Amino acid sequence: MVGLWRSSHPGPTLVVTTLAAALALAAGVETWRLVMLAAAVFAGQLSIGISNDAIDADRDCAVGRTDKPIAWGEVGLLTAWTAAVVLALLALGLSAPLGLGFTGAHAVVLVSGWSYNAGLKTGPLSIAPYILAFCCFPSLATLAAAEPQLAPGWAWLAGGALGAALHLTNVLPDLDDDARTGVRGTPHRLGSRTSVGLAAAAVLLGAASATFGPAGGSIRDVMVIGWVALALVVAVVLISLVLARAGSTGRVLFRLVMLAALLLAGQLVASGHALAP
Repeated sequence: MVGLWRSSHPGPTLVVTTLAAALALAAGVETWRLVMLAAAVFAGQLSIGISNDAIDADRDCAVGRTDKPIAWGEVGLLTAWTAAVVLALLALGLSAPLGLGFTGAHAVVLVSGWSYNAGLKTGPLSIAPYILAFCCFPSLATLAAAEPQLAPGWAWLAGGALGAALHLTNVLPDLDDDARTGVRGTPHRLGSRTSVGLAAAAVLLGAASATFGPAGGSIRDVMVIGWVALALVVAVVLISLVLARAGSTGRVLFRLVMLAALLLAGQLVASGHALAP
């Protein structure tokens, strides 16, 4: 069990689950629905994480990733695949009580994650599953409500921008290892500097959408917290771009752009009241 947990990418799993629950809470979803949503998303993220490490076991072993239990035989491949499939089915089962709309949207997120793991991560379209999954992500909160509906367009744009930024920066620390094992996704083909620049632009686009979208595009109606969040995102993005131009390492840029992405995620939660009319 410990090995499976370590193979599930526990950090991102907990962050994504917390973000989904926070959006639902901000959108006013009632308690039992919020709990079901969090449980479904948690199971789904566990499934995606474990399947990723099961597929990448040979690659992880080749580059000496001692932090990967499946690659080093601490967790058997059959056990890992069984857990991944069961958790995916459990995620859909937990989604069902929240309605067809929520189940469908969550299925899109799951298929996006699994398709990325299964092969898209090695090609030029590796960014597509991230954008699709995170475009749908705000709608998980609104579709889980008693009166389900899709999230507004600005939330789709902010979510997709967040997904793009996360993918473009998430691989920066592992570019060399990935090159040795034949992984050449979108960021690998663009290079670290271009990826950082595009991630920064995506975060700025998402932050602007989350700032002005809830206000209906009216500058006068933007809340103070919206301006503060936008200013923080702009500041972190500018620092990232300056350091990228100065030749900073991928890990430093990864942390900075990831910080900007997390600020955008927080801005989405702060705007959660505007997800549903």
